[in-house]
Amino acid sequence: MDKKQPDLAGYFGPYGGRYVPETVMAPLEELAEAYDRARKQKKFKRRLDKLLRHYAGRPTPLYFAKRLTAELGGARIYLKREDLLHTGAHKINNAIGQALLAQEMGKERVIAETGAGQHGVATATAAALLGQECTIYMGEEDMRRQRLNVERMRLLGAEVVPVDAGSRTLKDAINEALRDWVTNVRTTHYILGSVLGPDPYPRMVRDFHRVIGRETKAQLKKQTKQDWPHLAVACVGGGSNSIGLFSAFLDEPRTRLIGVEAGGRGPALGEHAARFQGGS
Repeated sequence: MDKKQPDLAGYFGPYGGRYVPETVMAPLEELAEAYDRARKQKKFKRRLDKLLRHYAGRPTPLYFAKRLTAELGGARIYLKREDLLHTGAHKINNAIGQALLAQEMGKERVIAETGAGQHGVATATAAALLGQECTIYMGEEDMRRQRLNVERMRLLGAEVVPVDAGSRTLKDAINEALRDWVTNVRTTHYILGSVLGPDPYPRMVRDFHRVIGRETKAQLKKQTKQDWPHLAVACVGGGSNSIGLFSAFLDEPRTRLIGVEAGGRGPALGEHAARFQGGS
């Protein structure tokens, strides 16, 4: 089995794939076929590259943190400044990519889930750019904690729908977004923002964020004369940022890949900062 790609049916190892209700299978197959066509088209890739450069603000700098390096007294530390992108986070890479794909598919409406609000803001921004209707699902608890991002989404023309089910956070917002998508699939594309869910979403999110790792590799070569780090460290919530960086170094045996997830005091609501924990 290829450790980087699912098989032709969309399955990956013993757990990854399309373990979803039958009602979702046809939309997923349509999406996978559309994505596999688009990613091979020069026109699609040119449009995406142009928007990432002239609208999102790529490439982002790789900054040598001189004082942090001196303070810690060990490794030379470089920071990949995805925070300097339009909307303030890496999320815009995937949002623009999937919004363009939706346009290629003839979908007039996009929906998304969001937790901290960054993916919601990025999706609302991409939708406004391309003239698409936009609905964002967000847990009530997350809306309370992230009021500023809620207002940003609304200013961009998005409808923000509060989700009061379950823990009223990200995983519940995903469930509501999936229900919407299945109901309105003819006109709607679901822009999932994390490296999870059924194929082709994990590989789509990875591919649209590969630019992070590609740029890092080229920038390291220019600044340090070698195109690989001894250690690549990324925060891990839903995995989109980390897979974007890590994808460039998966075949580099000299690079250790470290993902850092938010922790806390315990599994109860309000006691931790983990995006996904436990199970059902």
